[in-house]
Amino acid sequence: MSLRKKIKKELIGTSDYPSNKIFTVSNCITFARLMLTLVFLYLFTHDFDRHIALLVYAIAASTDWLDGQIARMTRTVSWLGKMMDPVVDRALLFTGVLGLVVRGELPFWVCAVIIGRDAYLALGNFIVRRFHRRPIDVVYTGKISTALFMAGFTLMLLGLPVLDGLGLTSAAWLPGLNAAPAPLGIFFVYLGIPFSLLTAVIYTVKGYRAARRAIEHPEAEEDFLHPDIVESDAAGVE
Repeated sequence: MSLRKKIKKELIGTSDYPSNKIFTVSNCITFARLMLTLVFLYLFTHDFDRHIALLVYAIAASTDWLDGQIARMTRTVSWLGKMMDPVVDRALLFTGVLGLVVRGELPFWVCAVIIGRDAYLALGNFIVRRFHRRPIDVVYTGKISTALFMAGFTLMLLGLPVLDGLGLTSAAWLPGLNAAPAPLGIFFVYLGIPFSLLTAVIYTVKGYRAARRAIEHPEAEEDFLHPDIVESDAAGVE
C-alpha cells in the first residue's frame, strides 16, 4: 500500500521537503568545500607553510554554515545537498586526521578507530536504507564526539599549546598520557573516542530495530524522495 505524501509545490526546496535538484548554488559550495579539503591535505603534507594550509582548512570549514544558510534562504534545499553535506563534513575531519598522521603528529590507531567506525556506520546505513527509507534520528553522543574531535584536531593542527606528558604510562602510542610532551588537542581526541564508539553501538541498535519494523510493516514506509506535488494552495500536506 502506497502512502505517498501530497505536498504543495511551494514547499518543495525547504528543509522538510527537499527537491531533487542537483545544480544549486549551495550544492556548488558544498562541492567546493570538498575540493578545498583535498587542497589542504596536499599543502599540509608537502611541507608548505603550515599557516597557509590551515587558512585553506578554515575557509573550507566555514562554508559548512554558508551553504546551509543559502539553501534555506533561497528554498533550494535538495536531497543531494542533504546527502553530500555530512559526507563532506566527514571528509573535512578525515583530511585533518590523515594530515596529522602523515606528519607523525597523531598515532595511527586513532585514525584507524575514527575512519573504521565511520566506514562501519556507512555500511550499516546502506543496509538499513534498503528497508527503512526515513533517516534515523540523530544521536546526541555523536554530536558530543564530533565536537570533541573538531576541537581536538583544530588544536593539534595549530600545534598549540603543547603540554608536558602526564606520565600515566610508558606506551609510546599514547602521547600525552605518557611522559612525552603533546598538544592539548590530543586530550580532546581521547575524550571523543569513547563517545564515538558508544554512538556506533547506539546506531547499530536503532538501525536494527528500524529495519526489522520496516520488514514487518512495509506499508508504513513512505516515499520521501518522490512525493505527489499538488498545485492548489488549498491542498495541505497529508
